[in-house]
Amino acid sequence: MSDAIITVENLGKKYTLRHAASGARYTALRDVISAGLKRFLKRSGGSSAASHQDEFWALQDVSFNVKQGEVLGIIGRNGAGKSTLLKILSRITEPTRGRITLRGRVASLLEVGTGFHPELTGRENIFLNGAILGMTRAEITRKFDEIVAFAEVERFLDTQVKHYSSGMYVRLAFAVAAHLEPEILIVDEVLAVGDADFQRKCLGQIHKVSRQGRTVLLVSHQMDLITRLATSALLLHRGKIEHHGTVSEIVHSYLGSSAGNEARFSYANRASVVAVKLNQERLLSGSLEIAVTFAAPGPISNPTVGIVVSTLGGMPVFGSNTLMHPSASQMYSISSGQAIFLLDGIPLLSGEYNIAVWLSNGMTNLDHLPEALSFRYQDPAPTPYYADPQVQGPCKVTPTWRFDTADSGVLEHPHQKN
Repeated sequence: MSDAIITVENLGKKYTLRHAASGARYTALRDVISAGLKRFLKRSGGSSAASHQDEFWALQDVSFNVKQGEVLGIIGRNGAGKSTLLKILSRITEPTRGRITLRGRVASLLEVGTGFHPELTGRENIFLNGAILGMTRAEITRKFDEIVAFAEVERFLDTQVKHYSSGMYVRLAFAVAAHLEPEILIVDEVLAVGDADFQRKCLGQIHKVSRQGRTVLLVSHQMDLITRLATSALLLHRGKIEHHGTVSEIVHSYLGSSAGNEARFSYANRASVVAVKLNQERLLSGSLEIAVTFAAPGPISNPTVGIVVSTLGGMPVFGSNTLMHPSASQMYSISSGQAIFLLDGIPLLSGEYNIAVWLSNGMTNLDHLPEALSFRYQDPAPTPYYADPQVQGPCKVTPTWRFDTADSGVLEHPHQKN
């Protein structure tokens, strides 16, 4: 494509995996010497079964194009090949086969410390990175104060970066990558290392970069972030492109295929929760249905089932139980059964959540599973801005706002005037 700033054609990356022979143990100096002798004997006609090797294709036949100014979200499960792809695009590693065409200067932020020399100071690394990007000293000097202010590392600017915390490393690395005006910016999941305030700054900077007509490749497991930033998306699965299209299509496909939707538990000859199942189809349409199956060696008087949905950080969001809705349970003496929780219109922002489940007889707890199941939720109608969990929380509310003034009562928005 003539308007593509990145062209990837039949890309493949193969690694050779060497496995120690069965029974191999920790390698000491004597083992190294012994292995060297065995290799010498093998070349001399002897034999050795010290190890064997396999081929592993991290990427296979990957082809796609990225237009100038596009923000491409790259998603997939761990091991799908996302980081390998970004390393090849960043020219950190060479592909085994295929071809990549990059029409512009590339800046990348893949891992904490990538591109920084630990023995150099923060100031020296800014100029080093700029030089690597092909910028003149005058260009770097012009952007220097802006980079330092964004990274908030003024106090440690003349300290060797090997003494930086991971958060400081990321702040400075992102500031350099985003402010030295690359045509292509590549960002891996490393932004998750920063605090909430810095993440918000980074997201704003990515928006700014894309509005300036630069291209961004973004890898993240946070689907709300991909939804808000990306203009298109690509789904990798076991080293191959499974889908490439609109963000909503790709996120829907990923959540539908990778989210766990059922957990089973052993029955310990006592009243127990034996299974918790999430209705994935309803979840994708914005409703939450959870089926809790329980069993006991004898009848349970007044069986009661409850759930608590919380963030992965452990903060409860909402909970409910069958006692709150007596019509849901009219069987007052049963030894096994299933209670189904249904909530139409999930009041949550996009993110990952945990389900805790408990079983009781109305008076005494019989079983409690604090982490029965976790799930990813993608809001079918997300807000058009990044929602900071530190300020907004996990709940989605739809209030109305208006301005009142002392004189006229209603303050008219300037954009509403004719």
